[in-house]
Amino acid sequence: MIASLIFGSIFGVAAGFVVGKEGPMVHTGSCIANLLGQGASGVAAAFRAPVGGVLFALEEVASWWRSALLWRVFFTTAVVAVVLRSLIEFCQSGKCGLFGQGGLIMFDVNSATPRYSTTDLLVIILLGILGGAFGSLYNYFVDKVLRTYSIINERGPGSKILLVASISLLTSCCFYGLPWFARCIPCPVGLEEDCPTIGRSGNYKSFQCPPGHYNDLASLLLNTNDDVIRNLLSSGDEEFHLSTLLVCFVAVYCLGIITYGIAIPSGLFIPVILAGASYGRLIGTLLGSFLDLDAGLFALLGAASFLGGTMRMTVSICVILLELTNNLLMLPLIMLVLLISKTVADCFNKGVYDQIVKMKGLPYMEAHPEPYMKHLAASDVVSGPLITFSGVEKVGNIIHALKLTKHNGFPVIDEPPFSDAAELSGSGKGLKLEDLDIKEEEMESYVDLHPITNTSPYTVVETMSLAKAAVLFRELGLRHLCVVPKTPGRPPVVGILTRHDFVPEHILGLYPHINRHK
Repeated sequence: MIASLIFGSIFGVAAGFVVGKEGPMVHTGSCIANLLGQGASGVAAAFRAPVGGVLFALEEVASWWRSALLWRVFFTTAVVAVVLRSLIEFCQSGKCGLFGQGGLIMFDVNSATPRYSTTDLLVIILLGILGGAFGSLYNYFVDKVLRTYSIINERGPGSKILLVASISLLTSCCFYGLPWFARCIPCPVGLEEDCPTIGRSGNYKSFQCPPGHYNDLASLLLNTNDDVIRNLLSSGDEEFHLSTLLVCFVAVYCLGIITYGIAIPSGLFIPVILAGASYGRLIGTLLGSFLDLDAGLFALLGAASFLGGTMRMTVSICVILLELTNNLLMLPLIMLVLLISKTVADCFNKGVYDQIVKMKGLPYMEAHPEPYMKHLAASDVVSGPLITFSGVEKVGNIIHALKLTKHNGFPVIDEPPFSDAAELSGSGKGLKLEDLDIKEEEMESYVDLHPITNTSPYTVVETMSLAKAAVLFRELGLRHLCVVPKTPGRPPVVGILTRHDFVPEHILGLYPHINRHK
């Protein structure tokens, strides 16, 4: 899994697909953490933003957080930052290819002072509204495309390869074909770097232009993602034509939608930053004569607005962008545009990650319970039938129960005169059932379950509001929650609540008459 993610991400980015590297790096970091025993390190490595990585894990990834986890994640991202810094210093001479450019601040390229007027603030508010509208529309199309791709991918490896090849061909045609329609621009005077660019990366791509000229659209489409973002965030208003920025936005926006979901490891951050920075710089260039802020700073705000409109995160994105650009003076404006774009986009649909989690049917618990949960009791949604074990249980019965259900926790009940208290079997990342070699004669043996039971499980009474039970389940980071009877003389456990029992699809499937928004 780790090897496929690493090499798949390398080949996907190198092939020129409109994908980001942060998604696979988050996944890789999670796999490594699972083996060693918190995906934040993936974001810290992808963007060289250690604090942003911690906040990303807190705001988007985790449904349960505690103080001990905070310092562990912070320590992990700090180690990532130190290791990255050491490798960057080693690679500064160019012996590592394109790695090592830009230090820990990847896009520290705009030295303009952020001075803004009332007109600038009005345009920034417009950027936030556009980011929310574009972001919600982006999420809508991504959801439709992913559902279509899931049907195609189910047909087998041949369909997956054909889909990847088709998207690759379309991307190549767009990126190599569109610059032919762009005009050649004379190189600016007094540049410290070569113009046109010599080599694989740089700001000024020649692309069939005569000496002393560059193709601005090729500089955005035929370049590394990092260099494209540097170009868009750079100071100056005359480097890119308005038509170039518009074409770049449309191309990246559309290709980003149809590329995500094909059979390559991919992320959304980089395509969203590219598209947002394109229309941000477009507006900054178009209205440049009326504004005080530099066009490159509007590109940064455009990236923030589109990130807020698609991801629906605020604090973590704000810190990641500040760590990327090393421009603390932009903090109030980034905060403003993020809040506006998120608010506007929330009026239409959910964030892209929330949509993907819902589409895959993963039982992710939201921070706040659904309104209709207040009108249901805990006992109304427990899955059945309830399977229990005795304190000393027959091996064959345990094997049968494990084969019959997908649960990994069962009530252990000692009948009188021992005890009438309920216990919950321990659960964790143990061996799989198919890994066990149990002989036929061993199936008739008995095993004492007392050493592996939790003798003090969290419990709720059957009449407790489901909304309160959901809050308790999430904030305590539980895997199982015992539901006990309100009246005596009944079995000590009515049922067990798991994450699946709190999922809206499960509840509305049991009670379809409930008004979801009640």
